[in-house]
Amino acid sequence: MKKNNLKKIARDVIDLEIQALKKLKLSINRSFEQAVSAIVKCQSKIVLCGVGKSSIVGSKISATFSSVGCPSFTLDSSSASHGDMGSLSKKDVLILISNSGETQELKPVIQFANRNKITLIGIVSRKNSILYKASDIKLLIPDVKEAGFGIVPTSSTTNTLALGDAMAIACMKYKKFGKLEFKKFHPSGALGMKLKTVGDLMLTRNKIPFVNENLLMKYALKKISKKGLGALIVKNKKNITIGILTDGDIKRLAQKFKNFQELKIKSVMKKNPISVDKNTLAAQALSIMNSKKITSLCVHTGNQKNKTIGIIHIHNILKANIS
Repeated sequence: MKKNNLKKIARDVIDLEIQALKKLKLSINRSFEQAVSAIVKCQSKIVLCGVGKSSIVGSKISATFSSVGCPSFTLDSSSASHGDMGSLSKKDVLILISNSGETQELKPVIQFANRNKITLIGIVSRKNSILYKASDIKLLIPDVKEAGFGIVPTSSTTNTLALGDAMAIACMKYKKFGKLEFKKFHPSGALGMKLKTVGDLMLTRNKIPFVNENLLMKYALKKISKKGLGALIVKNKKNITIGILTDGDIKRLAQKFKNFQELKIKSVMKKNPISVDKNTLAAQALSIMNSKKITSLCVHTGNQKNKTIGIIHIHNILKANIS
């Protein structure tokens, strides 16, 4: 087979699935809203179950639900009739996936859900099927043309996966599940790094280079050298942050004043240092440093910008492989 023919096959399959997704988009109706509402209000677990390719798609949908704050697991259809249905409770929401709606392995699960009044959401393409008729909430996916002689599950599984993603994101936005909540479930890997906050990386307590506003510069020099951050945070007697002094400032002072070491730090500091909330993404803090051409930021919480609880240095961010 020629390579050009392979490219054409790839494009044809993708075009077929794009057309399927367009049909799915047009099919979204009130049932989708009902499904999202049921999932958001669920007091227990979201349980996904299917057979074959539907089971694999269900596993991915389940994982996505869990990652956006909707605890979920998958029920193996073949094991369900051999004791695993005991993992289901009346407070669960059960989502069954079957393109035909007539999959034999799912029939006992359907009966169990109906008998125990477990909310059942059916993802199915046939209205006259057992699953469609038995479901409390019916998500009817359009009947679409499959690739590979029209029999290989391709367009239908793509549609099911897209519908699952749509439900998960809708639930996330409905619950106002933001980046900070998302980070709790993704502490590691590249995604976890992207979601690191200033609060995760900042230096706190005795590592913060605090100095009193009346400290003489000759003592400030020793302090800045000892802390090794290239900056001092200046506080007044009320423990309010009023300024900052950097290595660069000291170099400029040394050139300007012969007796600068006898000056009080409050007379030469930069007033109103830039401060960020501890929940600010570390990547955003790095962007601020780069744009302002500085190497450190004060850290506060809430609206208390003048009460420093930490300091974040550019090296803290770069060491975390955030750029």
